[in-house]
Amino acid sequence: QLQLEESGGGLVQPGGSLRLSCAASGFPTHSYAIGWFRQAPGKGREGVACISSNVRYTYYSDSVKGRFTTSRDDAKNTVYLQMNQLKPEDTALYYCATPLTPSCGNSVGVADEYGYWGQGTQVTVSS
Repeated sequence: QLQLEESGGGLVQPGGSLRLSCAASGFPTHSYAIGWFRQAPGKGREGVACISSNVRYTYYSDSVKGRFTTSRDDAKNTVYLQMNQLKPEDTALYYCATPLTPSCGNSVGVADEYGYWGQGTQVTVSS
């Protein structure tokens, strides 16, 4: 059974850092793209980052470029989202997802392109 499970969220002050993890089971992460999305209260699901299979390509939204980095440890079947210089506007429920294709499609993608999702982990940036 294919599953994705996020962890690592929490409360952090502005300017701080968090690392989110996305642990996969039921499929090999090295063969597929993994995307990160977030959803703030009252807003739609926003694509944040994507890493293609074999770490060939990474993509970031303009709002996080230069602050967030996605990486993968295929030996652990886990993908990470390192978030630095966090801002209050980064507050959201963060999800990882996969379209079960190798490619991100040259962008962070849109939620409709991803068929498999984790349950999300809350990130709150506040002083």
